[in-house]
Amino acid sequence: MTSATPTREEIVSWVHQATSDVFQMMLGMEASAAEHFIEEPGKGLTMGVIGIIGLVGEWTGTAVVSCSSPLACKIANTLFMQEYSSVTDEVLDAVAEMTNMIIGNLKNSLEERFGQMGLSIPAVVFGRNFATRRSGKESWYVIKFQVDGERFDVQLCLTPTQTGAAANTGIPRIMTLS
Repeated sequence: MTSATPTREEIVSWVHQATSDVFQMMLGMEASAAEHFIEEPGKGLTMGVIGIIGLVGEWTGTAVVSCSSPLACKIANTLFMQEYSSVTDEVLDAVAEMTNMIIGNLKNSLEERFGQMGLSIPAVVFGRNFATRRSGKESWYVIKFQVDGERFDVQLCLTPTQTGAAANTGIPRIMTLS
C-alpha cells in the first residue's frame, strides 16, 4: 500500500479495467471505453437506471453506475438468462449487482493506494424526469463506455476522511481532479 494520491489517469484506468472485466467475465459483453471528464458538483442524472454505492475508509466517496432502460434489460437478460423487455425488480437487481461487482473490483485497486475500504449496500433508482443533485464541493470523474450500442457510465467521487490525514503530519490530504 502506498499513500500517494492517485492520478486522474490511474483512476480512469482502474475504472476501465474493473468495468471491462465485469462485462467480459459475467456477461460475455464488451464495454468499450469512450470519453472521460471531470464534472463539478451540482445537477446530476435525470433519467435511466442508476446504481449508487458508497465507499468508506481512509478515503470516502460515492460511485454511480448508469445506463438506459434497454441496456439494463439486456444486462438482466444475460445475467439471469431470462427475457426482460421492461424494467422489473429483477432488472433493478441486475443493475445493483453490476454496480456492486464493478465498484467492488475498483475498490480492490483503490485499497492498494488507500488501505482497506468498505462498500455500502447498493441502491438503484429508475424513472424519467427525476432530478439528482451532487452535494458537497468535490468534483466527479465521469467515465463513459459503449456496450452493445448503448451508453454506460461510471461516475466516482472520492475525498479523504477527517482521519485520513497524512500519517504523522496532521496535514489533510487533498485529492485534486484536474
